[in-house]
Amino acid sequence: MQKPAQRPLAICDLTQFYSPVSGGIRRYIEQKSAYLRRQRPDCRHIIIVPGEKTEAFEDGPVRFHTIASQLVSRTSRYRLLTKLHIVEEILEAERPDIIESGDPYQVAWKAVASGRGLDIPVVGFYHSHFPEAVLRTVEKFAGPLAVAIVTEICKKYVTTLYNHFEATFVPSPVLARLLTGWGVENTHTVDLGVDDTVFRPDIDDRAATRTKFGIPAGAPLLLYVGRLAPEKNVQTLFDAFTLLKKNSPLDWQLLCLGDGTRRSALLELKGEASGVHWMPFCSNPAELSAIYRSADLFVHPSVQETFGLVTLESQASGTPVVGIRGSYMDRIIFTDQTHWATENTPAALAEAIRAKCQTDLRATGLQASAEARSRYSWNTVFSRLLDVYTRVVANYAP
Repeated sequence: MQKPAQRPLAICDLTQFYSPVSGGIRRYIEQKSAYLRRQRPDCRHIIIVPGEKTEAFEDGPVRFHTIASQLVSRTSRYRLLTKLHIVEEILEAERPDIIESGDPYQVAWKAVASGRGLDIPVVGFYHSHFPEAVLRTVEKFAGPLAVAIVTEICKKYVTTLYNHFEATFVPSPVLARLLTGWGVENTHTVDLGVDDTVFRPDIDDRAATRTKFGIPAGAPLLLYVGRLAPEKNVQTLFDAFTLLKKNSPLDWQLLCLGDGTRRSALLELKGEASGVHWMPFCSNPAELSAIYRSADLFVHPSVQETFGLVTLESQASGTPVVGIRGSYMDRIIFTDQTHWATENTPAALAEAIRAKCQTDLRATGLQASAEARSRYSWNTVFSRLLDVYTRVVANYAP
């Protein structure tokens, strides 16, 4: 089928997974706005997210709406969007050409219902493989029969919801095949990206950034960026760092950038071990890139990532990554994973970090940067996304 010519579109991003201080979905939406400003100023971008109060402001082609919502976490600042009638009022007033739903709960169902009522096509972005987290919890507290029952419930729910969308974007081909096997139709693999003008290795600010955090110049610095949450497996990282401090003569340093429910565990580690540094959030991409460049090694302990945007940013900035093998993130690692942990234990992760730090990190970091920046530019990602939007709008039959 011939690709329709791109025309000006009014694109609406609707999600409750939006925090003012962190989150990959927030960064994805902000980068989409930046791309549209640069490359498609003829398009409008409408953003609907939860906030402290209901208000709207306009900034060029971007119209930003917040809906007063209850705070569910004082650390991550996520909110529960329940005033769904306001969502419909905004959509009716804005009349976008297409709606993209960024979460799999009540807001997604509202997007589907409003889209049908207003004759607007709705697509979904499968940012998080949430059934995996549910199944891990069930597995911990129940037997195989309960796991089997919950697995079928999850499959049914995901298939039912995402088959209501005109298209489903998935950030991993392996995950896309899994969803297709479950019965989700019309999936499109869409990678996330990196701003290659900001996340780059050729800026000499390593010493200044280390001085800012009080990190010794010659000490090996490990970096973690992300939520301090159980699903990110941060306790394994904290325990691995404890083992490194105990069993190695090196002056290991750990910088964690992020906040969440495991903050107390990090502060406990900070009180027990020297060399632990913490920054709750960083909203400035240039400052974030400098933090990536200051580290010797980025450690990502999560085994549930659907993509792993922070690992891409770290590599683009010239800092290689180590973690635990077997997640959907493996395909965007551009250096040898020989030294990665093969099991999800503190001892295995500590050994992986130690072994990786004995390699030429600077050389592998520069190699990874070249790959990440050439293959995962946001311009490439959003150009493809706009093509899909255009096809969906052109072929939509209310």
